[in-house]
Amino acid sequence: MVNFNNKNYDVVVLGAGAAGLMSGFTAGRRGRRVLVLEKSNRVGKKILMSGGGRCNFTNELVDSDNFLSENVHFCKSALSRFTSQDFLDLVEHHNIEYEVRKRNQYFCTGSSKNILDMLLRECESAGVKIQTDTEVSNVISSEKTGSRFTLKGLSNNDGSERFFEIGCDALIVATGALSIPTLGGSGYGYELAEQFGLPVTEKYAGLVPFMFSEPLKSMFSTLSGISMMVKVETNSNVFMDNLLFTHRGLSGPAMLQISNYWSPGDELKLNLVPGVDLAQELVALKNQSDKRFIRSYLAQHMPRAVVFELQTLWFPDLANVPITQIRDKDLVRIGNILNAWLLKPAGTEGYRTAEVTVGGVNTNAISSQTMEVKNYPGLYFVGEVLDVTGQLGGFNFQWAWASGYVAGLVA
Repeated sequence: MVNFNNKNYDVVVLGAGAAGLMSGFTAGRRGRRVLVLEKSNRVGKKILMSGGGRCNFTNELVDSDNFLSENVHFCKSALSRFTSQDFLDLVEHHNIEYEVRKRNQYFCTGSSKNILDMLLRECESAGVKIQTDTEVSNVISSEKTGSRFTLKGLSNNDGSERFFEIGCDALIVATGALSIPTLGGSGYGYELAEQFGLPVTEKYAGLVPFMFSEPLKSMFSTLSGISMMVKVETNSNVFMDNLLFTHRGLSGPAMLQISNYWSPGDELKLNLVPGVDLAQELVALKNQSDKRFIRSYLAQHMPRAVVFELQTLWFPDLANVPITQIRDKDLVRIGNILNAWLLKPAGTEGYRTAEVTVGGVNTNAISSQTMEVKNYPGLYFVGEVLDVTGQLGGFNFQWAWASGYVAGLVA
């Protein structure tokens, strides 16, 4: 437990998640006296649940194109100074076993806890102090007290609530964002940004499942748990990956990816059989005197349960008519809708299940080299609180490692 009688630290980090722990031990390695404050009862909750408990901790091919931001160039400097290979070197140094899955994603072969334990060991060896159950309620910027920043709040680490007041020369805001509040997500970082006059962009839930109104909601619910490969498109962004039907609507990697680029009211264009021109194929089968029903042919390309629901939705009157007896224009209509199904979601599941928050502290106010606020020496913002959002596949963790690292090098 931290002794709050020690009133001054060189660096205080708000948030003991990926970016916070990374910045903490990077600063600690430089001999800085570092204190990490975490408002929840344990550190790294989001790390532990990530990747289905296996932590998709980075991606082999990290590029600025994998990120969404009002300033698409902002992330380049940090990502080039702390690469996925740099993090991999750290993982290997700690003898953590990992595997590379599809789309160059790195996962632990054991548990996400391996990554969290590694970060905590690095913090310990760098002399970093960590305090949980501690909530900062007030940050004052004034050097009259002898420190650049004074932090006040309540700590409940030993079961009894106590007030604290500490000072620091550098303050790193690694509070995360609004996604998954049960794992500690909050908007406190944005409040701090606004307190210091920093603009915050529009924010919305990202990497999040979609919900639909009836009748599609009932149809998708019937198919809940079934997965299939699709291509999905909105606003000129395209992803090809698995779709997962749920009781509420549509999820799976393809839908999570596209959610970053979707706005309420937008349509999604879904290709259920990517790589096959179904209109052309169905007409060709008719010309070859294929006497099968359409559902028999479609079952080669997608799960039978999905075929049955689509048949009920789009061509119930042709369900038991052989392909040879169906008019060309009907075959073309069915093929086209399967290759380009236009769907309008009712919304997303929101921050409750979102893996990230899109938007955040406007990066124009931040140094891309150090994550320091340009007009406030000693104040840093790192990780998800910033307006930098990665795609699915380890990119958000890599941003956390990289932004935390470059801040820790100078804070």
